Amino acid sequence: MFFKRFYDEDLAQASYMVGCQKTGECLVIDPVRDIAIYQGEAQAQGLRLTHITETHIHADYLSGGRELALAAPDAQFLVSDEGGEGWQYTYSTPNMKKLRHGDSFMVGNVRVDVRHTPGHTPESLSFVVTDTPRGNEPVMVFTGDFVFVGDIGRPDLLDEAAGGQDTRFQGAKDMFRSLKEQFLTLPGYVQVWPAHGSGSACGKSLGAVPSTTVGYESDLSWWARYVKQDNEQGFMDELLSGQPDAPLYYGRMKAQNRGGMAVLGQVAPLPELSAPEANAKMDGGVMLIDPRAKEEYHRAAPQCSVNLPSPKKFETWAGWLLRPEDRDYMLLARDAAHAEELRRGLWMVGLDNVVGYVTSVEGLDTKAVPPISPDEAAQQEGAPILDVRNKTEYAGGHIPGARQLHAGRLAWKLDELPKDATLVVHCQSGARSAAAASFLGSLGYDVLEIEGGFEHWEKAKPQQIAREQQE
Repeated sequence: MFFKRFYDEDLAQASYMVGCQKTGECLVIDPVRDIAIYQGEAQAQGLRLTHITETHIHADYLSGGRELALAAPDAQFLVSDEGGEGWQYTYSTPNMKKLRHGDSFMVGNVRVDVRHTPGHTPESLSFVVTDTPRGNEPVMVFTGDFVFVGDIGRPDLLDEAAGGQDTRFQGAKDMFRSLKEQFLTLPGYVQVWPAHGSGSACGKSLGAVPSTTVGYESDLSWWARYVKQDNEQGFMDELLSGQPDAPLYYGRMKAQNRGGMAVLGQVAPLPELSAPEANAKMDGGVMLIDPRAKEEYHRAAPQCSVNLPSPKKFETWAGWLLRPEDRDYMLLARDAAHAEELRRGLWMVGLDNVVGYVTSVEGLDTKAVPPISPDEAAQQEGAPILDVRNKTEYAGGHIPGARQLHAGRLAWKLDELPKDATLVVHCQSGARSAAAASFLGSLGYDVLEIEGGFEHWEKAKPQQIAREQQE
């Protein structure tokens, strides 16, 4: 049996390829839109793609299931038929087939058994894999967003980001039952391969290692004692408490993945733009996505631009702040290869409308946007303070009078922010606020950004208090 994990570090998203080397067949689970990675791996291994499947309708990234199914018309595209009305796929491809609990299919000599495991979402499936030449016992289970390393999928995303009404309570009940009846009934040695790792917003405290086992989670996970004691209410209370803010772009992604995401097909190279061309486009409302370090951006911020300074969170922050329906985008990139890399990252969050790239800010209309110190922030009397961290960080300590609004919800809450006042923006250390402040600045808000974020403010606070006492 062949096995390979593909992992996107930015969105902490995992997809998988399972193959039978004897027959040359392979399956891809939870593919992303950059389908070349699977086509290339299959070719390198001498395998042909015969099956494509998804564990559920994803909300945190744009699936490549449809893209891959149309590119491989001889493969079966297997998706959930569980969950009931409102929770099922509303598009189809000629090779699509629906799966129900108890179904199974063969990928060469590898058997895949389907288990319905609702909780995170009503339609969620898990895939139990048996390498039949070695025996009839399962070897691994692909759990999607059902069971992670050290945690389980949150059932409140449909409420938080997809417009659900109190679906979290039924989701928590379903999760309890799925763990009890579908997960803990598997042999303890079965390997668990989830769809996400540490850094994903699909759970509270996902582990950093790529996989676990049923037995390890049964013995050591926080949820296991509740399930073993049949304490459903205690389980629900702990599961639903302390969940971080859900980015609101999840609602768009869920709808696109359910209704049929756009097919990329053969993509033409991005054109390189001259400085006059880029300035003209920005004058017309095209936004420049600037991935430079925040210190460089502060020295020369282009007009109508957003700073996404972390290479590890470029996709995540783009999903948080940018909406494809609002405008077109350009990229600031080192060269054509870097522009292509950035564009493929934007595909993950459904930002396909990129019209070109520039390789320098030289010649662009720019201005300095230096951050301010905590002392200078304290002198902004009456200015609203906007804390763009998540609510659990805010609860752990915050600047007095600050309003918490997670950066991943900002683009949907602009009507709640005053345009006739200076906004003082901060996060924990300054990275997220660089993105948020630049986004607001590009929309015409008067923004000041606290250098070093809440961490810097906390260190400076004793000096501020001492001065106030002396005065």
